[in-house]
Amino acid sequence: VQEIEQGKVSISQVRKEYGIQSRSTIVQWLRKFGNFDWENQTPSNMLKSPEQRIIELEVQVKLLEKQKALLEREAYVADKKAIIFDMMIDIAEKEYQIDIRKNSPPEQSTILSKSNKKQ
Repeated sequence: VQEIEQGKVSISQVRKEYGIQSRSTIVQWLRKFGNFDWENQTPSNMLKSPEQRIIELEVQVKLLEKQKALLEREAYVADKKAIIFDMMIDIAEKEYQIDIRKNSPPEQSTILSKSNKKQ
């Protein structure tokens, strides 16, 4: 338990080293004998060194950079799709000589609004 809490080994390494088959057994030992406050999900007696905190923050920064790049790519693709769809509508309007983008309500809407007024 101490080795895991100090970050010297992982749960899977402990399982292999001591021949423990179930991961849940180790987790139970950590809860029973460890210094981690499981109710508040915070370490009670474990303070992280500045180096550990820096490493954690670097990992978090890398993850956020990857997420940002993915979102920027998705936004780029969405913009290109909007441009292509506009071009397709322009072509369809010219080819079929119809106004696809007109803002007038469909016929059903006018029929429904007239029937609602009668009631």
